[in-house]
Amino acid sequence: DELADMMMTNKEVETFIVRIAQKARAVGMHLILATQRPQANVVTGLIKSNMPCRVAFKVASGMDSRIVLDQKGAELLLGQGDMMYLSPRTSKITRAQGTLVDDKEIRESVKFLKTVSTQNFETQLVQIKQPGLGAEGNGDRDELFDDAVNVVLESQRGSVSLLQRRLTIGYSRASRLIEEIADAGIIGEYKGSQAREVNMTLEEYEALKSQAEQGNLLEGGIDELPADTTEPEEAFEVDSDDDSVPDEMDDEYRN
Repeated sequence: DELADMMMTNKEVETFIVRIAQKARAVGMHLILATQRPQANVVTGLIKSNMPCRVAFKVASGMDSRIVLDQKGAELLLGQGDMMYLSPRTSKITRAQGTLVDDKEIRESVKFLKTVSTQNFETQLVQIKQPGLGAEGNGDRDELFDDAVNVVLESQRGSVSLLQRRLTIGYSRASRLIEEIADAGIIGEYKGSQAREVNMTLEEYEALKSQAEQGNLLEGGIDELPADTTEPEEAFEVDSDDDSVPDEMDDEYRN
C-alpha cells in the first residue's frame, strides 16, 4: 500500500519486488505497488523497468510525473480520480477517470465470481511440500547431505561459503546442499547476503532423525492384508454341520 515504507525499512526489498514482478505473473500472481512519494529512491529505475503498466494521479511537480510516467503531464490533472494511464502495449499516455469502489462492493463482486465460476488450479502448483526429515525424497539428496547438516548445526550458520571451505566442494554443489537443508526445515529462508537462520541444534536434529528412522522401521514391519483377503478359518468358530441332515441314520452307527 505504501512502497516508501518498505524501501526505507530494508534496501534489499527492491530485489524481492523485482523477482515477484518478473516471475509471479507466470503462476497468476499480479503485483500492484502504490506510493504517495514518487521519488527516485522509492520508485527506482529497476522497479519501473519491471512494472510496464503505470497509473499516476495528480502530483506536485513535473519531476514527480516524470518519475512515474517518464514524462510530464500528471501535475496538470484535476484530482478526484483524474489520472493518466500507461499501458504495457503502447508508449502512449491515456487519460482516464478512476472510480471509487468500496469494500462492500468488492466483497459482493468476489462472492458473485465465486458462485458463477469454478476454480481451476494447476495440480502441480497446489501440492505443498511439507518439510521433514523422513525417508521420502532421500534418493535425490546429495551424498554429502548429512555432512553438510553437521557442519551447519555445529557452527549454527547456514552459509554456502562455509560448506565450500569445510567440505572442499564447489559453489554450485554447496548452494544445492543449502537448498536441500532449507527444504528439510533445518535452516530458514534466503536473506540476501546474510547467513540463513538455523532452526535447531545438532542434538535436536539427531533426535528427529532417530524418530524418523524408527517410524520407517515400524512402517516396513507391518504386513497388511489385501482388501480381498479374509482371515484364516481357524480364527472363527464355524459350524460346519448341516442342521437339515440328521447326525445318525436309522440302523446305522457312527464310526
